[in-house]
Amino acid sequence: MANTISGSLFKKMVTNGAINLKNNHQEINHLNVFPVPDGDTGTNMQMTMMAGIKEVSNLDSKSIVDVSKILSRGLLMGARGNSGVILSQFFRGVYSEIAKIKNGSATVDEFITALVGGYQMAYRAVMTPVEGTILTVVREAAEHVLRERKTLKSVEDVLNCYLTSAKASLDRTPELLPVLKQAGVVDSGGAGFIKIIEGMLLAAQGRTLTLQQEVANEVHHEEGFKGQNIEDFNIEFGYCTEFIVKLHNQNDFDQDVLRNTLLQMGDSLVLVQDEELVKVHVHTNQPGVAITLGQKYGDLQTMKVENMRLQHGAVVESIHEHDHDHNHENKQENSFQPVKEQRSKYGIIAVCFGEGIKQAFKELGVDYIIDGGQTMNPPTEEFINAVKAVNAENIIILPNNSNVILSAEQTLALCEDQNIRVLKTKSIGQGYASLMVFDNTQELDDNVEAMSEIVGNMTTGELTYSVRDTEMNGVKIAKGDFIGITKGKIVVSLPDRVSALQGLLDQIIKETSEIVTLFYGKDVNEDEVKEIKKYIQSLNEDLEIEVINGKQDIYAYIVAVE
Repeated sequence: MANTISGSLFKKMVTNGAINLKNNHQEINHLNVFPVPDGDTGTNMQMTMMAGIKEVSNLDSKSIVDVSKILSRGLLMGARGNSGVILSQFFRGVYSEIAKIKNGSATVDEFITALVGGYQMAYRAVMTPVEGTILTVVREAAEHVLRERKTLKSVEDVLNCYLTSAKASLDRTPELLPVLKQAGVVDSGGAGFIKIIEGMLLAAQGRTLTLQQEVANEVHHEEGFKGQNIEDFNIEFGYCTEFIVKLHNQNDFDQDVLRNTLLQMGDSLVLVQDEELVKVHVHTNQPGVAITLGQKYGDLQTMKVENMRLQHGAVVESIHEHDHDHNHENKQENSFQPVKEQRSKYGIIAVCFGEGIKQAFKELGVDYIIDGGQTMNPPTEEFINAVKAVNAENIIILPNNSNVILSAEQTLALCEDQNIRVLKTKSIGQGYASLMVFDNTQELDDNVEAMSEIVGNMTTGELTYSVRDTEMNGVKIAKGDFIGITKGKIVVSLPDRVSALQGLLDQIIKETSEIVTLFYGKDVNEDEVKEIKKYIQSLNEDLEIEVINGKQDIYAYIVAVE
């Protein structure tokens, strides 16, 4: 039994923890309090962990100080969602204590101190810590280990004691947080954290986990759900190929011709054009041919080819999957946005999903769109890239989702030389309405104040569908029902979409309301929109109604009422 942790052992421990979480992350997703299709705590946490593991897998150092430092940096940049940010801060706290070690290994006492440092840093990351969450689990487990310190002789003893206490703490979370008790679940962030600790303990016992292949997702989603939590391990096309071409003549370039040819040669195709630049990403068995095809249209600016079949053990396989599966949709569009050469007074960054919604935000003056939000929470690194790209004196970030705010706020510490404000917009509706009062002739704080006031005085609602039977706030919910959400509560659940939306509108439209903005989704037809518009007018005939074809998935309607 080990009584010290070297860099090599710590690397094995955190890698095993990440793999155990990844193998079980769908189970964590299903602990979501709301029965919505995009419950993604497990996905956010495993993607955050994988970002850290990717960094340490390339590290040769045997020192726990080095491994912990690189892990912390990787997690910080890859942190997605609130659970991912808290997880990254936990390991940052672990590193802050391990950094004090004089040699390359941690003793049992030093490891216990690091676990305490982890919980303290995690608490500091959240402005108003909520008990009954992952925070409680990391704190109570560390406190228990401190109490038992004299009886713990080995690393295995520490992790056993820590894990037992963490599990007991997780079981108590519904008593601390009523919303968990009502939904009949334990805290998903705490449950994900326990998967990491289980993997770490197994590594300390000499057992190495491998990545399990997921054959299919257990939850069957309606048409229109893209299933971004589903991994696809089928490597029929072995080379991930990316290149950017500067077109000789953009007027003569036909996107469809190149797209159709590449589709014959592979899959996972993303093709984006921005004036004279074309970015291509494709999985193919003929990378050279794909690049030559692109070269016919202009000069190659950059190119990258990776062999996805090369397996340096299970971790590298998992990292490739992490990079080449979940991040395709997110990264392709965002990394393509070039840095603005001239520094401007203002730069606005917004997190959006749905082609129509993105277009509407651009029309209101947003300089940089980060893809995702409701269905895929972007990592901190994407906010940092966006801040660099907008090249502005004053930057306003609109996260447009309560689960994205923490990741966005991390840019404040990581881009200290920049003048950044994160407006705490919790929905697309809030972000959209706040842009209506933005004025680039005004000072930054005046704009933030005016935008915050709008956000504070408005009401928003979303209509999606339920993935399980449950009951919340006295509302009985059946799987497959359309559910209306406002102010963090499900207020209506009905099998008919129009009736459900009408029920939601009844709750959020008042006599004093003046403007309603309605974003409708991919599978909603124009006739249904006309019917809804009539219904809104019947509730309040003086309302100004704006209807936008958002083309978003999962959320059939997003409503903003001012």
